Amino acid sequence: MNFKDRRLNFKYPQKEKLKQKKDISLLFEKGKWITCGNLRIINWKSEEISQHKVGVSVSKKHFKKAVDRNRTKRLLREVYRLHKSEFLEKFGENSLNMLFYVSSQKPSHFKEVERDFLKLIEKS
Repeated sequence: MNFKDRRLNFKYPQKEKLKQKKDISLLFEKGKWITCGNLRIINWKSEEISQHKVGVSVSKKHFKKAVDRNRTKRLLREVYRLHKSEFLEKFGENSLNMLFYVSSQKPSHFKEVERDFLKLIEKS
């Protein structure tokens, strides 16, 4: 794998984002929950899914200010983007996934979210 191929792997394009209501409903109906630290993921693998999709969510109940929710979601998307290859090894190319930040405390820095994300991947 040359440098250009490796660089392309770090993207989070629109087609990988979980946005359609029918996909989210299907995920909540048939998905499997895994929790590790401050992160929780719901995952559903199926051959009928052609493209893996990932969504992120942060509770409005715990983070009243949109600024705090948006920062936490940005950290979740970034940690997924940087560790996408490990994520796809564990959860598969044909899967729907949604990441949740479940703690009521704001993440102090990126390394904290990254550590929980890598533990979550190992646990699955």
